Amino acid sequence: MARERASSRLVGILSTDIPARNRNSRRDTLSERVKKTSGEWFSHTLECIPSRQIISGRRRAHQSQHEMESMKKLSHMTRREFVTTSAAGLALGGLVHTSQASQSSDSAASRPSARGPFRVIIDTDPGVDDALALLLAMRSPELKIEGITAVAGNVPLELTLPNALRMVEIAGRTDIPVAAGAKSPLLRRLVTATYAHGENGLGGAVFPEPQRKPIPEPAAEFIRQIVRQYPGEITLLTIGPLTNVGAALNSDAELARMVRGLVMMGGSLSGGNITPAAEFNIYVDPEAARIVFQSGIPITMVGLDVTRKTSLTEEHVQTLEASKNPVSQAAATIGRNALNHNRERGFLVGPNMHDSLAVAGFLDPSILELQDYYVDVETTGELTAGETLGYSPNSGDLRRKPRPEKDSAPINMAIRGSAPTLAGTRTSSVLRENFVPNTKVAVGVDSAKFFDLLIGRLSGKH
Repeated sequence: MARERASSRLVGILSTDIPARNRNSRRDTLSERVKKTSGEWFSHTLECIPSRQIISGRRRAHQSQHEMESMKKLSHMTRREFVTTSAAGLALGGLVHTSQASQSSDSAASRPSARGPFRVIIDTDPGVDDALALLLAMRSPELKIEGITAVAGNVPLELTLPNALRMVEIAGRTDIPVAAGAKSPLLRRLVTATYAHGENGLGGAVFPEPQRKPIPEPAAEFIRQIVRQYPGEITLLTIGPLTNVGAALNSDAELARMVRGLVMMGGSLSGGNITPAAEFNIYVDPEAARIVFQSGIPITMVGLDVTRKTSLTEEHVQTLEASKNPVSQAAATIGRNALNHNRERGFLVGPNMHDSLAVAGFLDPSILELQDYYVDVETTGELTAGETLGYSPNSGDLRRKPRPEKDSAPINMAIRGSAPTLAGTRTSSVLRENFVPNTKVAVGVDSAKFFDLLIGRLSGKH
């Protein structure tokens, strides 16, 4: 059975449910290596990536069928079994990733260089702001878009998939393959955001039915294939729930170390937008989000802390309306409908361009201010599921006195979870003894520069 094989393969690998005392020596050593390593933050060295040929079509089809059967069996696992097994399976890859890392001012995942374009896969659930983010990406020469993968989120997959295909056609980028992804979260029922994006996901804006068809490969398998085809080169731009990415990582234990980086719109360290605790993309599939955060992939989190400062205005929409290219006109139609929607419901500001900010921050890192955090996701809380928790010795009530730059000693900051229960086997609330960041979190934004890039490119002025 696939489940039994996975369980036996994961014996001895770390998970957050394993007592901290069994991991201290390994993590202390890891922290020291992280502090002493030079180079880019969470940089990838191709030497550690196994040399593999691209799998043949016949083998690929067989593996895809086998993985689909394995995913069906996951439905019989409890949430605790699934999260523990998945997180543990990815932890080993995360340790390899992290041991090659060093801390610098910018994440490798979010710092394009003059050598672009950069290979990316965009995972999305269009969605008003998703649609504008896709149009921005397809108007940006810095990006080599290897594919777009649709996922259920803002609206069901039956709408997000054709919406993604529509944007590809509007942008004149039918060279970009589009793959259909998950119809529902890994372990939960789908919760949508039609209250914000309208019944069709585009705020009621109507466009012709797409002529383009999706590729036959499911999204998770497509992600796996492309990452393996270009090891160390693919950045995942995720602007929806992380179901597709979580499924891809869960199907291939070596995949995480081959991903160059992941830039997500998701999460928040300052409260949620669907519950007081959770941001929507993480709330929809917290189990998938936790797999991603614990995978070891270099992550840049562009969350509500900064996207709340990116409200679309009447002036922005008028600029788009004044330009007559198809992309600008489509963006203007979507933006106008979204503005009207907010006004009708009494909101004081226009819709926030959450997803476009994540894409723009990758295109121009100077738009965002980033800080190191260890981020984890709450998966079991009745009221807090989907909350992203950020641990840092440099912010909040746990902040420490700044150290000299030459001091490379590991920061002795315990990462604590909930107090142990009487019925459980865990005896300590400490999950990790030392602070080792896994995420660059956006904490500041230059909104003017962001909109200059977004509106400029959509209107054709830049």
